[in-house]
Amino acid sequence: MRRVVVHVDRLVLRGFARGDVSPLAAGLRGELQALLGVHGAISAMSQHHGAHRVRAGTVRAPAGGHPRALGRAVATRIVRGGKP
Repeated sequence: MRRVVVHVDRLVLRGFARGDVSPLAAGLRGELQALLGVHGAISAMSQHHGAHRVRAGTVRAPAGGHPRALGRAVATRIVRGGKP
């Protein structure tokens, strides 16, 4: 069994209300846990082995604009290495 450890040193959020930060971070954290528990996601992340930084690129807010949903969308982009 593989063990994956992800350390987010800094999460930079510009233009968000303070009340949106916690739900967004919770969505990001939960989705990373879910995605990295899937074998295919680990294979996708292995392409970035040794990378110091993975840029998610531009992520459009999902319909409804809930911060937790945006966090999940960002996590998906991180796992895919910034590819839509």
